[in-house]
Parts: sequence; C-alpha cells; structure tokens
Amino acid sequence: MKWQGRRGSSNVEDRRGMGGGGKLVGGGISGIIIVVIVTLLSGGNIGDILGGITSGGTQSSAPYEQMAQEKELADFVSVVLADTEDVWSEVFQEEGMTYQDPTLVLYTGSVDSACGTATSAVGPFYCPGDAKLYIDLSFYDELQQRFQAPGDFAMAYVVAHEVGHHVQTLLGTTKKLDSLRQSLSETEYNKYQVRFELQADYLAGVWAKHAQGMNLLEEGDLEEALTAASAVGDDTIQKQAQGYAVPDSFTHGTSEQRKRWFYKGFNSGTIEGGDTFNAAEL
Repeated sequence: MKWQGRRGSSNVEDRRGMGGGGKLVGGGISGIIIVVIVTLLSGGNIGDILGGITSGGTQSSAPYEQMAQEKELADFVSVVLADTEDVWSEVFQEEGMTYQDPTLVLYTGSVDSACGTATSAVGPFYCPGDAKLYIDLSFYDELQQRFQAPGDFAMAYVVAHEVGHHVQTLLGTTKKLDSLRQSLSETEYNKYQVRFELQADYLAGVWAKHAQGMNLLEEGDLEEALTAASAVGDDTIQKQAQGYAVPDSFTHGTSEQRKRWFYKGFNSGTIEGGDTFNAAEL
C-alpha cells in the first residue's frame, strides 16, 4: 500500500506502556476456545467477553520507548485510519449523512475501555461505548507468524474491519443487534453475530475499493487482505486449536465467508450491497 509521506490521522491516542487495571480477560467459558475465538477481529462484541478475571493492573508513568519498526507500523495504521476517515466521510455525505470519526487507541499488554479492560490476547477490537478502536501493534507479528497473513495491507484490513464496526454503530446496526441479546439463546444469537461480523468485512472491502480508486493499492495488496480475512475464519481457528470446528459456536464466520464478503464489498464499493442480515446465503 502506498502510504509513506501521506497524512496520518489526528484521532490517534497513544497509551503504549501505560497498561490497564480492573478486570482482565482470562479463562472463563470454554477456556482456550474463547481465547482463540476472541483473538480474531472481535469488534463490537467485545463487551460480551470482557470482565473475566479480576486483576490489580498497574500503570507506568515512564515514557514508552518504541523500536523503529514499531514506529513505522504506528505511522502506517495512522495513515490507514486517515484514509478511512476520508472514504467514509465521502460515502456518508453521498447518503445524506454525517460521518463521525472514531479514535484509534494504541496500547501494549492491556487497556481500559468503555467496554471493560482487555488484554492483547483479545486482539484488535472496537468498543461502541466510546467509539474507539483498540490495537496492540504486536498483533501485526501474530498476523504474519500465527495466521500466515503477511503484508501491510493485511494489517490495513484489520483496521478497516474495526472501522466497519464503527460504521455499523453510526448506522444503528450495533444497537439492533444488542437488542436481540436477551431474547435469543446463545446459539441463535451467534448466527446474528456472524452476520454482523461479515458485514464489517464487507464494509472493509468497500473501503478497499475506494482506496484502489485513490490509486493507493499496490500489486498483491488485495490478495494480502483476502488471505488475512480467510486466516481468521472461525473454522480455521478452531481446527488449529482443537482439531475440529463447532459451527454453533461460530461468531465471525468461516474463512470462506469472511473472504467472500470482503470481496463483495470490494466489488461493490457501496453500503447498499452489504445487507448480510437478509442474505439468503452467506
């Protein structure tokens, strides 16, 4: 992706080295399966999984010293965030709406949010309670090493997916999903959660289409995003963790579904084609 020397977002909050306190994610329901699943791009569902083990976190006042590679990655995600601001502001304006920029919080280890306190094991997430994206940049290494999804545009997909959850919040989709939480069984609610996550993948694809139109994509970028989307499918993650998949526990969609809906968004470039909730087939 062409990003060096371009505008970064002013909506970045750097909390690296500060740590978090209160309740941390740990054990709990289904143990390692939950940890594995939430390591995916957990997005708006983060409130459901926070609040596990109480731990007295500490905060450090020492300035955070970043390595050169980490600084470059921080600059990169800031530029990606700026691009999402430009794209979604334009798209919302075309729809007669006003886009409100989210804030990207960079952290290390653990972080406090309006949704609770999370550790980096949760992976990147979006909290609708404070309209902020939370990313520990070490996830970039995890993408490359654990998920075998290298490349800068793989990380750009991660940011775009979480921004997709912000778009869902602004459009009222998140609130509608939350209203179903008390009236459905976990298995039935998971089906809606999958459609919610696939819609965020679609919206990430919409952003990528506009980025291409801005001549920002380089050869191989689209493939990097598709590889990342496929790598974090529920079926792939569960098979890696336990040797088999449990479809009723899926919360993000299969590898094929995630890749397909991102690509649909990329081909469409519009909000209208992303109604995953009424799609006959995912």
